[in-house]
Amino acid sequence: MSADRGFTAPEPKDTFAEVLARLPLDRLLETAWTASPAGVERALATSPLERGLPDFAALLSPAAGERLEELARASRRLTAARFGRTMRMYAPLYLSNECLTTCVYCGFARELPIARKTLSPEETLDEARHLLGQGFRSILLLTGEHQRLTGVEFLEERIRLLAREVPSLSIEVQVWSEEEYRRLAAAGCDGVVIYQETYHPGTYAKIHLAGRKRHYEWRLLGPERAARAGMRRLGIGALLGLHDDWRYEAIATAAHARFLMKHHWRSQVSVSVPRLRPSAAGYLPRDPIADSQLVQLVCAFRLLLPDAGLVMSTREAPELRDGLFQIGITHASAGSHTEPGGYTRPNEATEQFEVADRRSPPEVAARLHELGYEPVWEDWAEVTPATERMLSMASP
Repeated sequence: MSADRGFTAPEPKDTFAEVLARLPLDRLLETAWTASPAGVERALATSPLERGLPDFAALLSPAAGERLEELARASRRLTAARFGRTMRMYAPLYLSNECLTTCVYCGFARELPIARKTLSPEETLDEARHLLGQGFRSILLLTGEHQRLTGVEFLEERIRLLAREVPSLSIEVQVWSEEEYRRLAAAGCDGVVIYQETYHPGTYAKIHLAGRKRHYEWRLLGPERAARAGMRRLGIGALLGLHDDWRYEAIATAAHARFLMKHHWRSQVSVSVPRLRPSAAGYLPRDPIADSQLVQLVCAFRLLLPDAGLVMSTREAPELRDGLFQIGITHASAGSHTEPGGYTRPNEATEQFEVADRRSPPEVAARLHELGYEPVWEDWAEVTPATERMLSMASP
């Protein structure tokens, strides 16, 4: 498999770090807090292809929150027009919870006295085959940040092992250089998920106390390096609850998504909207985003980013997930475990955080059918020479 998939993405003149530094965040935040009903009306009336960040900010405002049902209807129509009535399914597979980083909110932080585990190759295959047996064809691999135990060589080995059986593999791990991403792409990885956690530099410094993750800009530019390395899919997001103002995170995330979609258009871009969950770290947000605000945020993202995937994990409760499935979410996990070995060897390691939706994949799929949606377990697969031969033999 070619590391660059036959293309080299054009380099933008500026990095997103430079674009973010020039963003008029104060003015956008003022709009997000004080937009008038007339301003919200203008944002709603603007064509999806012409909406900009000022419109997005207006859609985040308290005035827009009073028109939540109208926002939801507009988001639902746009999602159906762009994605149909489908839900792309994926599952997380934790390879290790070993970590050398101190993040005050994370259940894997290095100081915590938790049960640590790194899966062996055999255990990795067992977990993946369990997920394949449940129908999943898209698996997201996760680890803590441990350069020695779960470095590039470890990931290459696990990806090559799984790529023989799993059609689509993505990673949500520590961030790497462009050359290292090329190595992972060559091994069989086709997607990279990087939560910036928080886009606010001051808050970022306060909650990342030790380890490589302290370097804000290195992490911020990770999706650009992954895109240049040829990754087909890029996922971004902020962990809502780390910074006091969710509207700040929303504006920065939206600007990041627009940048990637413009400059790295060969990669599919998705945005996650994760909220903090209880974990061994015991971290509690001072000003958590409410359910209604999360719904408003999903609607605003869809109305600004009509072609971006919107991702909802099992962090959220079943009732809220079911509602959001019908409004703007296009990618969902099901039956998730957030500890290494959790699918086939539960209780041997500590989970990263508690999940809220504990329904099995068949239960989630059945609910999606009831809501009029079709779960999509595999939305693409690489055409190998062997597949090409089979297709040619089947042709009339």
